[in-house]
Amino acid sequence: MIGPVFSRELAVAPRRPRLYITRAVYAAAFVVLMSTAWLVLWGTQVSLNVGDMARFGGRLFRIIAPIQLALVLFLSATTAASAVAQEKDRRTLLLLLMTQLSNIELVLGKLCASLLHVFAMVAAALPVFALTLTLGGVSWEQIGRVFAVTLSSAIVAGSIGVLYAFWREKTFQTLALTVLTICFWLVVAEILRATLAGRAVGGIAIEGIVAGVSPIRAILDAAQPIVPNYASGHPWGNPVWLYLAVTVGISFLLNLVSIMGVRRWNPSREVRQVPPAVDDRLAPAANTDEARERRFEEARGGHVDSRLRASSGTGQTRQVWDNPILWREICTWAYGRKVLAIRIAYIVLAAMALLAVHDSVQHSRTAIGRMQEDSIIPSTAKPLVPLLVISLVVINALSVTSVTTERDGQALDLLLATDLTPSEFVLGKLYGVLAVAGLMVALPMGICIYLWARGGLSHENMLFLFVGYLVMVVFSTTLGIHCGMAYSSSRSAIGVSLGTIFFVFLGVVTCMLMIISFSGSFQVQLWPFVVFILGGGIGLFYALGKRNPSKAIYSACLILPFATFYAITSFLTEHFLAVFLMVVGTYGYATAAMLIPALHEFDFAMGRTTTADE
Repeated sequence: MIGPVFSRELAVAPRRPRLYITRAVYAAAFVVLMSTAWLVLWGTQVSLNVGDMARFGGRLFRIIAPIQLALVLFLSATTAASAVAQEKDRRTLLLLLMTQLSNIELVLGKLCASLLHVFAMVAAALPVFALTLTLGGVSWEQIGRVFAVTLSSAIVAGSIGVLYAFWREKTFQTLALTVLTICFWLVVAEILRATLAGRAVGGIAIEGIVAGVSPIRAILDAAQPIVPNYASGHPWGNPVWLYLAVTVGISFLLNLVSIMGVRRWNPSREVRQVPPAVDDRLAPAANTDEARERRFEEARGGHVDSRLRASSGTGQTRQVWDNPILWREICTWAYGRKVLAIRIAYIVLAAMALLAVHDSVQHSRTAIGRMQEDSIIPSTAKPLVPLLVISLVVINALSVTSVTTERDGQALDLLLATDLTPSEFVLGKLYGVLAVAGLMVALPMGICIYLWARGGLSHENMLFLFVGYLVMVVFSTTLGIHCGMAYSSSRSAIGVSLGTIFFVFLGVVTCMLMIISFSGSFQVQLWPFVVFILGGGIGLFYALGKRNPSKAIYSACLILPFATFYAITSFLTEHFLAVFLMVVGTYGYATAAMLIPALHEFDFAMGRTTTADE
């Protein structure tokens, strides 16, 4: 009914071992998470009665439900966007457009094929979530509401990714716009809730309207034993039903726009038009030497170099730097002209974060280094943290696509056939990405300076934040280049690179929530988290060291989860120097572990041999 694109995926997916591995790992991760939470609670309480078990079950359910929502949002958006972007990069989308596939079959087929793996993972997690029923405090109705909100959010996120993938030409543009749009979706809802609290629109409290459009608020209300009613007697007072209706409408509109514009956007209108050839039989005079020479001169005059020389008023071409890779990254539109739209969107997001920081400083003089009783992160830092995370994700997407685009465009083979040295290629990509993404680094640091000037950040913590953030920026960039070089499949490279960044931050948040929710003794909880930490280390090594194993990468993947856990506990106990040393030391070492093999084993990793080896 959806079309042959989805039918093929439905028939081929069960033949791939990856489908079963991802489902098993996804369900096992939640089992490990629940077991870790139980060990944390059991290690801090002497006796447990029925009431304690019920409270534990309800609290655990309200932790794992938002975690699954975050995973599903990320996987749905990136999987759908990269699936279509890969077709464009490999020029196979043109072949699909030449077939008898209708627009509906093409768009919905790609969307459903991309979400098939996500839905299979969610279905595999359903029995795990049902285990919370044995603890008490959770009902089947809560589980049904949570899964309904999760699946509807997955459809919206996938629709956003498919829309941008069909619309935009460059893979980086697709990924960056998808991430920024989802962040705008979440941030704007929180801003409306904070600024319009206590008001009502159409008889519904603003909190209910925000819960009806924000996946975060909807999942939190859906996980409650009794869903709050924000308008007594109003049919849309239930935020879960309102959210389901809104997401169905948004998904319909997004897919309708994609269906209407898929053949108008593709093939790209940026392709230069070639003048029609002259028919020899109709114009014999056009075959004379003078006519052919005139056509050649017109063709040379229309070349891009001739237009650049004419616009500059000089007869010289542009001088290329000693490192042509770095010159192309900085001095040309290597990522498309629409990258300006991404920068504008990021500036708007940074402006919103700055206004939120200013409002927090005005209403609270609490220093950022002092923990509050009702929150893991102080109120002055809450608007800044999402901006820092978004900048790292976008920079990572830029770095990995800078390599995958070369491979899919078959330009990487040409570069490897030249006399480019490994340092010119790797460092050229590294410095080029940092130069192109300089605005995304400068704006968060500028907000940090503003926060420090208003007294919300001490001198010591300002230094810790600056250096630690720069180390994470270099780590994210190096990770993207490493994955782009290690994986021959662009989809795998993008998924592993962005997934590593996402799971690092999600793991940090999960550990913080569990430690705060179940106990206050932070530094004696290593053993309950050992399995959780070891699982993270194995996942890191599988993602980073499977294709290019080395002792340095192996040790970095083993040390990084333990050091991150120590940094979390040190942060919660306000030992910020320990946090700084752990972040700079471990992530700096991981960066070197990926960068040094990329330089010294470049020819082997990329399939190129040197003259001496030959």
